[in-house]
Amino acid sequence: MKKLFVGSLPPTTTEESLETLFSEFGTVRSIKLVKDLFSGHCKGFGFLEMEGHHARAAIAGLDGKSFQGHMLKVKYEEDRAAGHKGKRR
Repeated sequence: MKKLFVGSLPPTTTEESLETLFSEFGTVRSIKLVKDLFSGHCKGFGFLEMEGHHARAAIAGLDGKSFQGHMLKVKYEEDRAAGHKGKRR
């Protein structure tokens, strides 16, 4: 199972619309759309889980493509701890 980051989503994005978009490449196991606490609108990014070969196909097929007027960013989720080199901001 691979976790994908999806960025540059429009505020009107729903979990259903994201699942419809990604299900073209395989079964979507889970979706977590990050939403604004007050408005309930999408904050512009989310995460999905798919099987490895489906995830690779989704990245190849959707990264840089237009979705409701926004150019999608689709990539594997990076481990935040690995990217954090021990420095505090």
